[in-house]
Amino acid sequence: MGIRILKAGLQTSIQDMGRMGYQSQGFGVSGVMDQRSFRLANLLLDNPENEAVIEFSLIGPTLEFTADAIISITGADYQPLVNKEAVPMYTAIYMKSGDVLEFQGSRAGTWAYIAFSCYLDIPVVMGSRSTNVRCSIGGFKGRKLQENDFIGFRIKRRYLPYFLSRNLDLDEFNQEEELIRVVAGPQDKYFTKEGKNTFYGKAYTISGNCDRMGCRLDGPYIAHKGSADIISDGIALGAIQVPAHGNPIILLADRQTTGGYPKIATVASVDLPKLVQRKVDHQVRFQAIGVEEAQNLLRAELREFAQFRKQIHQPCPEVLDVRLVAKQLATLFKDES
Repeated sequence: MGIRILKAGLQTSIQDMGRMGYQSQGFGVSGVMDQRSFRLANLLLDNPENEAVIEFSLIGPTLEFTADAIISITGADYQPLVNKEAVPMYTAIYMKSGDVLEFQGSRAGTWAYIAFSCYLDIPVVMGSRSTNVRCSIGGFKGRKLQENDFIGFRIKRRYLPYFLSRNLDLDEFNQEEELIRVVAGPQDKYFTKEGKNTFYGKAYTISGNCDRMGCRLDGPYIAHKGSADIISDGIALGAIQVPAHGNPIILLADRQTTGGYPKIATVASVDLPKLVQRKVDHQVRFQAIGVEEAQNLLRAELREFAQFRKQIHQPCPEVLDVRLVAKQLATLFKDES
């Protein structure tokens, strides 16, 4: 019992938060591109925070369910359909055996996520179920999903309390220009004052040359003080390298473990989802913040998630409205008579 892939879409793979602790041995972290959308998808279903999901971009997959399950869809709005009928995003959706889930074009955003109440039967490799395509490990056979793949479920979980309350407001991804907060360094001293003023003062455009490894930006030249080469060191998620051509490259989920270009700044964790959900030709601007402020922003987001958990575990307004319930019951009894 599980799901069958009728159409694979593009960039469709199994991901969780990533494979931690192996970069020193040359294995990249991988994991989801948009950690916020990923966490919200699992939160809506009371899943473990790091439960694996299906991630996709540009063209969504078509899935056939061979067992009942509850799902949630978050991230970019690809206008999901169940049996050709529109269904909402950021909402718990009951899927019956034989139902078909498919997607249309994206109205906003780039990366989307499907979480499952029954948990995908994907083996844990080096502490993670994430797919690392370059190393052919993790996920489903170490590769992107393909037509006719079948993924089973690990458990049977077809009931969630407060089912009608399990919905959240959609995150907005349709702004054509976004402010991205960054922490300076670790090699910002390698850039001229004019170069740093350019980086923080000008807008940069998302290029068509972006993938899970990194996002290349087009825009004004950022000047180095000297050489654009450094002794290779470790690469953190969101690190912004500036090679000799003077345009930034932001390193993302499938980034290399080390790199030899100076890093002018690193994107604050809470703003990475806003960055990866930009479409080609959208613009970003950078704002410098301190480490403490970045940490406070992350704490605020954790408090927001805690509030979301409370919200989805409350009776929905329809249940609390006695007159509305009475009206619905009267309608039901009238229909039955």
